[in-house]
Amino acid sequence: MRHLVRQIDKLKKMLLSLGAMVEDSLHNAISAIQNRDVELAKKVIEGDKKIDLVELDIEEECLHAMALHQPVAHDLRFVVAMLKINHDLERIGDLASSIAKQASFLASESRIDVLPYDLPGMGKRVQDMLNRTLDALITLDADKAREVRKLDDEVDEIHRGMYQKTIAAMKENSEQIDQYVHLQNVSRQLERIADHAVNIAKDVIYMVEGEIVRHAKLRENAAT
Repeated sequence: MRHLVRQIDKLKKMLLSLGAMVEDSLHNAISAIQNRDVELAKKVIEGDKKIDLVELDIEEECLHAMALHQPVAHDLRFVVAMLKINHDLERIGDLASSIAKQASFLASESRIDVLPYDLPGMGKRVQDMLNRTLDALITLDADKAREVRKLDDEVDEIHRGMYQKTIAAMKENSEQIDQYVHLQNVSRQLERIADHAVNIAKDVIYMVEGEIVRHAKLRENAAT
C-alpha cells in the first residue's frame, strides 16, 4: 500500500510539472502571435518535443502503477483520471505548437490592423481556463473545476462569431487572405484548447467525486 501511495505522489508531481510546461507553452504561443515574435514561436515548437516525452513517461508510470499495484476504488479512479489528463495536456501542447507555427507565418506577412475577432480576449480567456483547471487539479477542488466549464461558453461565443467577420474581412482585403486564414486557424486551435481544459476539469471532478460528468445529462434524460 505504501508503495502505491509513493507511486501516486510521484505521478502527481510529474503531471503538475507537465501542466506547468504546457501552460508556459500556451502563454508563449499567444505572445508570439500578438508580438510577431518568431524566436519565441520557435521556442514553443521546439519545446513540444519535451512535452511529448514527458507525456510518454507519465503514461508508462500510470500503466506500471496499475500492473504492479493493481489499485482499486479511489486509487484506481485517480490513476485512470491521470492517464486521461496526461493525454489532454499533451494535446494542448500540440495545439500551442500549431499556434506558434501560425505566429511564424503571420510575422513574415504584412500586419493586419483590425483583427476579425477578439484574439487577445480569446487568448486571455483560454489561458485563464487552463490556469484554473490546473489549480483545480492541484487542490483537487471540484467546485473550481465546474467554474472552468462555465468559462468555455465565452470562448465558444467568440469562436462562433469569428467566421462571418473573417469572410467579410477577406472580401474587403483580398490581398491578405492568407493572413486571415491563419488567424482563423488560431481561433479554432484556441477553441480546441478550451475544450481540452474542460475535459481536464471533468476528470478532476471524477477524481474527487467519482462522477463521470459527460454521462450526467444522459442519466437525467433517462430519468424523465
